[in-house]
Amino acid sequence: YMFFRFMKSIENNFDNPRVNTLLHYHFYQLRSNSPEGSTHVLDIEGLKVPSIKFWSIWDEEKLIGCGALKFLEKGHGEFKSIRIADEFRNKGYGIKLLNHLIMEAKRNGINKISLETGAGNFFIPARKLFERAGFKTCRPFAHYKIDINSCYYSKDI
Repeated sequence: YMFFRFMKSIENNFDNPRVNTLLHYHFYQLRSNSPEGSTHVLDIEGLKVPSIKFWSIWDEEKLIGCGALKFLEKGHGEFKSIRIADEFRNKGYGIKLLNHLIMEAKRNGINKISLETGAGNFFIPARKLFERAGFKTCRPFAHYKIDINSCYYSKDI
């Protein structure tokens, strides 16, 4: 369906070559910027499990970005694989993507969202985005442990 101007959301379209390319680039960058054992990114097969919903966001034929919602316990979800394509970075699309994912989470019965991101310099833009969207730092949740390479956030929605 359409949201914002000219933007549409497509669920679970992993087979789209552009989505595939963006996700592989995302995985590569995260793994190359996080120490072994501190990388919590899921591969495409990991995103296809029933406890996760995934969306890609488009402007006509251009892929803006993607994100996923993992269902934890009742009412609690985790955002995974949030990524904006390079050509759309620093143009306000990150907050639009987050707002869309929050709307989808609410629609799916979620009232608290948590997420994990890296603590290094590479992840500064992501942390700034989450803080701007009202996420607050929190303790590790679900299966996560205290890790100097990870930052944890949550928000009631």
